[in-house]
Amino acid sequence: MIIQLEPQSDIPIYTQLTNQIIEGIATGFLQPGHSLPSVRALAADLGVNMHTVNKSYHELEKKGIISIIPKSGAVVRPRKEISQEAGHAERIFAALRPVIAEALVVGLDQQQIEKQLISIIHDLKEIKS
Repeated sequence: MIIQLEPQSDIPIYTQLTNQIIEGIATGFLQPGHSLPSVRALAADLGVNMHTVNKSYHELEKKGIISIIPKSGAVVRPRKEISQEAGHAERIFAALRPVIAEALVVGLDQQQIEKQLISIIHDLKEIKS
């Protein structure tokens, strides 16, 4: 998996990293049980501060996507474990709501939004296979 960070983006680096790791898991590039690189190693590879990677890993842990095991590192959790935890759907839909509201405000209609969502899901599943 190639992680590409955009330092000039308005999106914080740790958020970009978090999102790309989530996408790597969604596409199947990162499998359950897969160990993520150490904070130090990933920071060095990406040319970012260790605290940035650490913050990203803790965001992923907070979302229940990875487990951080002291002295062993970060590991992708099995989907069955993740899906059994309450609140994931509600949190995700709450995060989608302002994005969809913005899409409506800028003039996109329901069909355009649905088409784009379907396209994104298709792209993520296609990468996986």
